[in-house]
Amino acid sequence: MAKRDYYEVLGVNRDASEDEIKKAYRKLAMKYHPDRNPDNPKAEEYFKEAKEAYEVLSDAQKRAVYDQYGHAGVDPQAGMGGAGAYGFGNFADAFSDIFGDIFGGGGRQRTNVYRGADLRYNLEITLEEAAHGTETKIRVPVMAECETCHGSGARPGTQPTTCPTCHGHGQVRLQQGFFSIQQTCPKCHGIGRIVTSPCGTCHGDGRVRRQKTLVVKIPAGVDEGDRIRLAGEGEAGVNGGPPGDLYVVIHLKKHSIFEREGGDLHCEMPISFTVAALGGEIEIPTLDGHAKMKIPPETQTGAKFRLRGKGIKPLRSNERGDLICHVVVETPVNLTERQKQLLRELEEINQQDAHKHSPRAKSWMDKVRDFFQ
Repeated sequence: MAKRDYYEVLGVNRDASEDEIKKAYRKLAMKYHPDRNPDNPKAEEYFKEAKEAYEVLSDAQKRAVYDQYGHAGVDPQAGMGGAGAYGFGNFADAFSDIFGDIFGGGGRQRTNVYRGADLRYNLEITLEEAAHGTETKIRVPVMAECETCHGSGARPGTQPTTCPTCHGHGQVRLQQGFFSIQQTCPKCHGIGRIVTSPCGTCHGDGRVRRQKTLVVKIPAGVDEGDRIRLAGEGEAGVNGGPPGDLYVVIHLKKHSIFEREGGDLHCEMPISFTVAALGGEIEIPTLDGHAKMKIPPETQTGAKFRLRGKGIKPLRSNERGDLICHVVVETPVNLTERQKQLLRELEEINQQDAHKHSPRAKSWMDKVRDFFQ
């Protein structure tokens, strides 16, 4: 199978600078490195192809030969000297940098400072607290810096020593031909230091687990799933690294009356048969107290009435939502004989002119008759 043009492999123009070529190769090497693609059998092939292209184009002499003679000019089997006739310094340096990026190493001495982990705390609040805002205290288990050794992991009066295997780099270099591969130091596990006299409090870790009490301010209008970030309140960093953040995730408790939908509130409002038929005024609850609502005559179950501005003002909105009442006509129960007698009389009167008093029922019965004809 014919080899692809090296410039095409790296995705650069033929007049690309040395930095552009190196940048393109680093990107491909990190993308297709076999260790990062264990389930992709093609990755190793692409990785080797990019490596071969960079080996030639990163060297001015080999690149000049390739530009003039193509693959034949740099192929050792072609009898023209090939790439093997030139040094591999640029390629080895770049390859070392690539592995440094992939495995966290590099040729320079590492500081081995790591940021602490971010934490998540699920906080359940009431609908009223979400609407008006509140302030609450939470207790969070975290890995905090050891106060005895101040994070060093060493017993007071002593200091960690430089790892004799990696000399403080946290990585060791394996030389295989012109390849230079970095891997985590097996002695210090990437820290770069050895604690010979561990702190009695944290046992050499530099951090201890403890409960931390924090005050969380809940802004008005928060909704289910909203997150509040407390910067620097996550776990302590390693070797003096910065702490992570704490994300407080809001969850709303189920309310006995209202259901929230964005800024709107929904509630089910039962009304009597008489109020539904004759109309009237009812009192309904709101998050701020009570409000009056007029029910027009002949109201049916399922009718919706909206009270403007009686909902919630969402966190990222300037407008307050509405309160939407869903009417349910309640059928009377536990009737006395007198009530039953009156209802029977009412029904007899209604049946005398059913299409006028119960138009929906008559329409439905007409549809049923048509269906069975």
